[in-house]
This record gives sequence, C-alpha cells and structure tokens, in this order.
Amino acid sequence: MLTVPVIYAAVFALHALLPARRVEGYVKPLRYRLNGLAVFFAVVGLWALACRLDLFAWDALYVNRWENAATACVLGLAFSFAVVLREPRVPGWSFARELYLGRAENPQWLGGRVDAKMFLYLVGATMLELNLLSFAAWHFAKYPGDPSPGVVLYVALFSFFLVEYLFFERVHLYTYDFVAERVGFKLGWGCFVFYPFFYGVGLWALADAPNPHTPAWALALVAALFFGGWLLARGANLQKFFFKVAPQKKAFGLIAPEALDGRVLVNGFWGLSRHINYLGELCMASALALALGYPGAWQPWLYPLYYLVLLVPRQLADDRRCAAKYGPLWAEYVKRVPHRIVPFVY
Repeated sequence: MLTVPVIYAAVFALHALLPARRVEGYVKPLRYRLNGLAVFFAVVGLWALACRLDLFAWDALYVNRWENAATACVLGLAFSFAVVLREPRVPGWSFARELYLGRAENPQWLGGRVDAKMFLYLVGATMLELNLLSFAAWHFAKYPGDPSPGVVLYVALFSFFLVEYLFFERVHLYTYDFVAERVGFKLGWGCFVFYPFFYGVGLWALADAPNPHTPAWALALVAALFFGGWLLARGANLQKFFFKVAPQKKAFGLIAPEALDGRVLVNGFWGLSRHINYLGELCMASALALALGYPGAWQPWLYPLYYLVLLVPRQLADDRRCAAKYGPLWAEYVKRVPHRIVPFVY
C-alpha cells in the first residue's frame, strides 16, 4: 500500500516547507520550527478533498487497516535503523540498547528545519487522526440509520487531544520526551506505528459494532472524566512551562510559584502529587475506553493499560533522574509531596 508512505512523506515535506515560528526549548542551544497545527490541518484537509473528489474512499484506511499497519511497521523499522546507524556509538551501550533507545538525543535535519522528535510526534498524530476519521466513516456507512453517538464522542475527544497537543507544541519541548529521551526504535517505530495504529484500538475493534444506545447522561460523565484528566495533565505541564520560562510570574495569573531553592516546584498541581500529569493522562485514556459504550469489551481498555505500563516505570525513571539532578532538594520535595501519581493513594 502506497497510502502510508505518501501521508508520511507529505507530513515531512509540509513540516519542512510551511512557515513556522522558531523557538528555543529546554535543551539549549537548539531551536525548533513549530508549525504542527498547520501541517496537521493541511494533511487532513488534503485527505478530505481527495475523498470528496472520489480519488480516495472515506473508509479506505479502515478497509486496509492491517495492510497500512504492516507498511508503517516496515517504515518504522527502516527509520529506526537509519537514524541510529548514522550516529556515533554510545560508550558502554550494546547495539540492542542503542537501537531501542537511540544514539542521538536531539537530531535535526535540513539545517535545523526538521527536528526528529517534533516530526515523529507530528506524523503519529496526523496518521492517527486520519485513521479515526476513516474508521468513523466505516461505522456511519454501515449504520446510516442508527450510528452510535459514542463513536462521535470518541473521535471528537481524541481529535481534541491531538489538536490541543499540537497547539501547545512549545510546552512539550520542556517535557520528559524532549529533555531525556533519545531517538531510536522506541520513538521512531513508536510514532510511525504504535501511536497512529494502536492508540485508536478501541474504534479499530468496535467500528463494526452497532449503536449500544448509551444514555446521554453516561456520555456526559465520560466527557467530564476526559476533561477532568485533561485539566490535570495540561494544567501541570503548563504550570511547569510557565515556571521554566518566567520563574517569578504567577501561573495562569493565579498560582504564585513556590519552589525549593527556586528550582523545584512544590505547589499548585505539583503539590498534589509528583506526577499529577500522569494521573490526568490515565483519566483521559479511561474516558476514551468508556466513550464507545461497550465497557465490557476488552480491546478499548488496552489503551489505558498501555498508559499504566508506560507511566509507572517512567515515573520511577524520572524520579531517579531528578534525584541525581537535584540531590537534597529532591529529597525535600519527596517529603513535601509523598505521593507519586495518585494523591493519597500512590
């Protein structure tokens, strides 16, 4: 299937060519070109136009989902080997570890016009959105007289999740992914394959299912859970971002920063737990699993389960990294904020 290579190439080309704002991130002296929303909407718009002109079927990405996932897998493997082999070895690391985690921390190409991490997250988000729209199109074509409102809610919430991530591109330059991770199989294959083809596993499994007639009040509660989680995740990341770029200013104009030695935040969102943003991610993922109206189906729960498996080890690794970086300050923060992710529980 040529569909996936064409989409990925279009994301790369538009990311490199479209106008962008240049900003600094946490990793100095790197500068980043940010145009994610423009690229995202351009590719989605071109896909919709192609479907409208009958050059491409609205549900083609659903019909060919297994072939597309296999093609993306090949591309992800090729990218991972290419991005690792072109960099020098990491002293003391085996090749298997280098391939999985990567050798280079922040590779940029075309004279800095393309940042590898930014491109990877952009290509994953764009392909996921196209998959969601195509899967929903299949559902509406199969049940034209009685489509599920849960499918609409699922796609709407996920689309919000993707658009707001790209809207806050600059904030993510200060998160763990950009600060601490390297570029190898984990990020490369993850964003080429896992992100766009696994995150929507709920709709992948249930696009063929009939309308479960979930009550409107239940769908409203699902939406409330999602946006409650979003408030925790986005609020925490924004508070940290504001503190990094303007340490003396109130976050959101409301929260005066309280920090140990002016370096480690201990109030606001970061006074609730040491990784309150992870709790927000888990709430959003759980809401998406519930949105489709089949709480007894196991496939939608693979998405929040993935977050649980990902974020608990990441919390442990991040705590170790912070303990090494901040020393006694981190020990004091742990005393002040004893819970890791869930306030009063864990």
